[in-house]
Amino acid sequence: MNKLFLILLIPFISINCGDNAQTSKQNANNFSTSAEFNNYWYAGKAELTSYKLYQARYGEMRQGTAVTVFVAEDFSKKKHVKLDDPSKAGNDAIKVLKLNLVKKFVTGIYPYSMMMSVFKPIDTTQMKHAIKLDISSQEWCGNYYAQLDNEKKNYQLHVFSYFESDYGQRDKTLPKVWLEDELWDQIRLDPAVLPTGQIKIIPGFLQQRLLNSSIDAQDATANLVKDCKMPDWLPAKSSTDSYEIDYKNPDRTLIIYFTDQFPYSIVGWQESYLDPFGKQKKVLTTRAIRMKTMQIDYWRHHDNIDASLRDSLNLEEHNQ
Repeated sequence: MNKLFLILLIPFISINCGDNAQTSKQNANNFSTSAEFNNYWYAGKAELTSYKLYQARYGEMRQGTAVTVFVAEDFSKKKHVKLDDPSKAGNDAIKVLKLNLVKKFVTGIYPYSMMMSVFKPIDTTQMKHAIKLDISSQEWCGNYYAQLDNEKKNYQLHVFSYFESDYGQRDKTLPKVWLEDELWDQIRLDPAVLPTGQIKIIPGFLQQRLLNSSIDAQDATANLVKDCKMPDWLPAKSSTDSYEIDYKNPDRTLIIYFTDQFPYSIVGWQESYLDPFGKQKKVLTTRAIRMKTMQIDYWRHHDNIDASLRDSLNLEEHNQ
């Protein structure tokens, strides 16, 4: 394959999804973060970034939008849920960087709405890999939901799907290797420790859903390129790095572009693969290009008057 270079709001008493953002910056192991890190991620706000999305699906390119939501939260190591009151959780509390990645696009008459959530410990000396990863996909055929939990020795996968072909993965144990989806968080935390060379990795859940593939660990090659050359489809940026993952079976390449200085903002990404569902089998390339970024406690902005804030992210009402 020719390589192309890329890259709940549920009310519950008075608790909201980001209300615990300003908690301790140091744990029992004396792990600490820099003042720069604390001022950005522990300021009681989330980072929202919108992207123009060109999504490959059924042998054609579709236009849509993607949004990333990065926010520091207090998480339960036992229950794998956000803590309502971290001060009462004791040693069960762990600080995570949560990523919600939302994609919306239309195929012909019907729309897709897809979302991935990753909960990655900020202190990876406590736990190297993400505590939890889940995705949901909704389109007019039906629903799909998959959740992976980091247990003591392995990952435990649970899949609930409208489609019979997914039934075999309903309850499945997977080896504790790198997760493609947690590497987005790792870029934001510290790209210097991204895995490189020959690695075992579980591919991205959203892409596996689109490919209708079994979720399993695969062999891949990963490379971190400093001060890389930006592709023509991305706005020119100075001092931008890239992280590339090459899979061989099936052949697929993901490249994520990000700034080389804190907070290591993701400016775009690209993934190329052979689309098995088109009328003609050919390599297609999904691309995402950053539009706008804002820091805001969005969970407090849910009134009708707050809808105007969406304009700050260039999000069209019907599409996101």
